[in-house]
Amino acid sequence: MIMMSVMASAAQAAQLEGLRQWTDSDGTRLVFDLSSEAKADVFTLDSPDRLVIDLADTTLNTTLGSAVDGRGMVRDVRSGVRDGTDLRVVVELDRKATPNAFKLPPGGGHGYRLVVDLAPGESGGGTSSSGGGDPITAMIQQQEQAARSRLSGNRTGSTPPVSNEPTAESRQTAKPHPRRDIVVVVDPGHGGKDPGASGPGGTHEKNVVLQIGKRVKAKLDAMQGFKAYLTRDDDTFIPLRGRTRIARRHHADFFVSVHADAGGSTSPRGTSVYALSQHGATSERARWLAQSENRSDLIGGVDGDLNLDDKDQVLRGVLLDLSMTATVNDSLSAGTDVLGRVSNFNKLFHSRVEQAGFVVLKSPDIPSLLVETGFLTNPSEERLLNSPAHQDKLATAIAQGIRQHFLRSPPPDSLLAWQRDQNRGGASNEYRVQPGDTLSGIAASKNVSLAALRRANNLDTDVLRLGQVLKIP
Repeated sequence: MIMMSVMASAAQAAQLEGLRQWTDSDGTRLVFDLSSEAKADVFTLDSPDRLVIDLADTTLNTTLGSAVDGRGMVRDVRSGVRDGTDLRVVVELDRKATPNAFKLPPGGGHGYRLVVDLAPGESGGGTSSSGGGDPITAMIQQQEQAARSRLSGNRTGSTPPVSNEPTAESRQTAKPHPRRDIVVVVDPGHGGKDPGASGPGGTHEKNVVLQIGKRVKAKLDAMQGFKAYLTRDDDTFIPLRGRTRIARRHHADFFVSVHADAGGSTSPRGTSVYALSQHGATSERARWLAQSENRSDLIGGVDGDLNLDDKDQVLRGVLLDLSMTATVNDSLSAGTDVLGRVSNFNKLFHSRVEQAGFVVLKSPDIPSLLVETGFLTNPSEERLLNSPAHQDKLATAIAQGIRQHFLRSPPPDSLLAWQRDQNRGGASNEYRVQPGDTLSGIAASKNVSLAALRRANNLDTDVLRLGQVLKIP
């Protein structure tokens, strides 16, 4: 018997509102739709083979039998009240099966869900040995191992290993394409009791970058498929990691922090763009500037260490191991696009994207840039930075550079990705995702491995979108 507890106790009684079934070459998926989160115990029984789901403090509010289509491993389903307030669902199987159960929070038009994937195999009469019998622990261990393998491959320049094992996501049927906006969080640096740099004419960095940041937001909001937010829209002090928390709260796809530079004399001038460095700064100046900017966090009484307290246990382990390789690469790509735009009208202090250990860039899951728009300590550049026309040029360059990056690499569920795919799908090595498709099913039908399909399409998720176009290797 395999038994697992996969959901935390609910605060109030839940209702089982529906059951959905999918079957493909890899097995059968059952999705139990719940009105609220419920504690669930999932296990199998022999002679005859059955799957049992005990839902604590749950009532039935649907007809289960109509959800079973007779395909796959499921023969029938029935339910009954257990211990007065609990619901027991029994699924009759046509063979022995190994269950993998996990919960999903509300999303994609659905509420709380309990997902049970059934794969053919012997139950073995006991608990799973990996993760001490806890499937969630086993999943964490597998993800951490995969993450470390990817990181090792990236560091050595070799092709990162990709697992060929079907995942819960690879068995999910394609979802409607949300065509969502790409979210960019614009961070005007400093603010409040932290004025930042000052120019000979009395200009404070916190004020001029707020004006530029507002213009960047307006430019992005005017672009189809983009939505921008500001970390601050007034003279407010926000700690550095507080700024990245704001970005995460908005589920940002990109974070750009706007600053103005200061030099040891009045001669330096020009724009610089910085991305996070994993192994230290790429120049002495980059190292000095990172230390200077990071000190502003001490004004708010916060140290400079990366804080992942708002991340769950899986991400705390995996993201730190990944060392932000993917996000840094995206940041460098976007930074190059921004620099190219700025070079059309302004001097560059650095001709390439520099890298340094800015705290404000240390969001492990969000590509981020810091743009030093110019030197306030240079009198002529101070005048430029106070000019609405020059501010508008800078804001346009930043916004269009970010857009150019996402035109090349749009998030799969974004409007830009959907628009790109409308002109694809006709080639012999392309496939447009249809209703009912799963990634594992497509791999099987095209006689390619899941690993090869993921690799050919640079997939970081196995969730498919209707109309999405996949390259078949």
